[in-house]
Amino acid sequence: MTIEVLIADDQAMVRAGFAALLDAHDGIRVTGQAASGAEAVALSARVDPDVILMDVRMPELDGIEATRRILGPSYPAAKVPRILMLTTFDVDDYVYDALEAGASGFLLKDALPEELVHAVRVVAAGEALLSPSVTRRVIEQFSMRRPRPPRTASSLAALTDREREVLVLIGKGRSNTEIAGDLFIAEQTVKTHVGKVLAKLGLRDRVHAVILAYDTGLVEPAG
Repeated sequence: MTIEVLIADDQAMVRAGFAALLDAHDGIRVTGQAASGAEAVALSARVDPDVILMDVRMPELDGIEATRRILGPSYPAAKVPRILMLTTFDVDDYVYDALEAGASGFLLKDALPEELVHAVRVVAAGEALLSPSVTRRVIEQFSMRRPRPPRTASSLAALTDREREVLVLIGKGRSNTEIAGDLFIAEQTVKTHVGKVLAKLGLRDRVHAVILAYDTGLVEPAG
């Protein structure tokens, strides 16, 4: 199956470089390029990409608002793309907003070519881009710096006790293998629990499970 990618960035050289790199790999095809957030929203509806590389800062409409519109329930697209935010800085002030808007992770613009290709494949497969430990560190920083949204523990009522335990460990940055060891269960069983947690809570991936774990107070920021 070919992964179809839309690149949204206001710098022509960045778009051209990413497109050339991705098109050179089997199983990946760039189907569109946008120079602004507004153009990304319109073009995404037409080409129905699997993955969008979305710059955070763009004219007319920034990448965060474009992400909200593309992932909104009324968006006229045949499929819902996975959005990978592009940022210049390691911890960009907009990263947390992007994740809350529904993005599946973020990637530094100066990432190595193989990291970009890996990121596209990982996100297209429905996984969060960031490793569990990196995800935890990023969200933890923003959890300490920003007021907690009005989410309550009642939003977790649909979870079983075991699923709640799994969510806590996801929030603490544990991988499936580590969760299996912590709970003395098979890794395949962990995968099943993770899938149920995401489905019951309406979450796109593990990144958003981490966010929810912090927002509900299920996991508290360190120190």
